[in-house]
Amino acid sequence: MLVTPSPSRLPEVQSAIVRGIVFLTLTLVLISSPGWRTSLFAQKVQKPARAVITTVKPDYPATLQHAQIGGLVRLSATVLPNGNVSKVQIRGGNPILADCASAAVMKWKYAPGPNETIEEISLSFSPH
Repeated sequence: MLVTPSPSRLPEVQSAIVRGIVFLTLTLVLISSPGWRTSLFAQKVQKPARAVITTVKPDYPATLQHAQIGGLVRLSATVLPNGNVSKVQIRGGNPILADCASAAVMKWKYAPGPNETIEEISLSFSPH
């Protein structure tokens, strides 16, 4: 059913229609521009990781290795300006492997930097 506005409201309705068309046009122009799409779908700007100078390989418990238990361990390491690791937080993975990985990363040495940073680390344990 088509409803026709009263003549006194016609300019108001026309103005609303024009505003809607302008809004849709601008939205389409913004969404179709490459820069807008990139920022629309970007999740997080990745900062460059600090260079690791010295790593220590984590212990792989023989019982887990023999039982074919492996996987990915995710950690966050707090690195001081001098490059020493001051704290490691476990973000995911097998708890036993995560403890082994955490102990190893505490011994890592990073390149010196201007301030304290948080470095995201993923370590893979493969029984093969």
